[in-house]
Amino acid sequence: MTATAASISHLLRRYWAVALVVAGWQIWVSAAGLSSIVLPGPLAVAADFASDPLSYAQPAALTFVVALAGLLFGFALGAGLAILSWSSRILNGLLTPLGLIFTSIPVVTLIPIIARLLGYDLRTVVAIVSLICFFPAFVYVGAGLRALPPGSDDLFRVFGGSKLQKFTRLVLPSAVPNLMLAFRLTAPEAVLAAVVAEFLMGTDGLGYMFRKAAGEFDTERALATSLIATITSVACFGLALAAERRVLRRWT
Repeated sequence: MTATAASISHLLRRYWAVALVVAGWQIWVSAAGLSSIVLPGPLAVAADFASDPLSYAQPAALTFVVALAGLLFGFALGAGLAILSWSSRILNGLLTPLGLIFTSIPVVTLIPIIARLLGYDLRTVVAIVSLICFFPAFVYVGAGLRALPPGSDDLFRVFGGSKLQKFTRLVLPSAVPNLMLAFRLTAPEAVLAAVVAEFLMGTDGLGYMFRKAAGEFDTERALATSLIATITSVACFGLALAAERRVLRRWT
């Protein structure tokens, strides 16, 4: 068996359910005789992508970069505020309710305000992604900072360790698994947030491309754009998972 055949066989064994859904989709569209405007088959979507793959490359790359920037900024903000909440009961009582209230506000209602402040450009899209990524990081990192091994807190107190020593040598190492878990779970959400923001007010990227294709009733291109967005999200999840495994291997 050649390497290519072995790779195809491995993919079919792993993703047979996805292949079954795609095959059923194609059979249904062909049997029902549906118009491509209503619902094109996967072969038509693949043909549209194959006819001009470069037209998808630049929007996909832009969405990926925007999602990554928003993920890192939102994650850093959430982790930083979680550390501040851990350091002080007053800050914990102040930041935790504010974080809950602020995150419960629908992001769609914040977009006009953010756009007025930052402008209708990539800065607003990055800010929206950061807001969506902020809360998971704040919650998971905060939980990790308080999930200490039993008795370790008393041990540091007995030996007279300072709060900084306790944080750097006990609290932060204990929070690393939660921190990486938050990063992994937030990574695909960052792509979704970027696509939604681009769809609502962007001028480029996969979200804008989808909105334009849907407005022109170019259903093949709209579905192909959705597929590229899904692949980008899965790729971000895979990269975050690989980073999590590498960090945990070295940390533990």
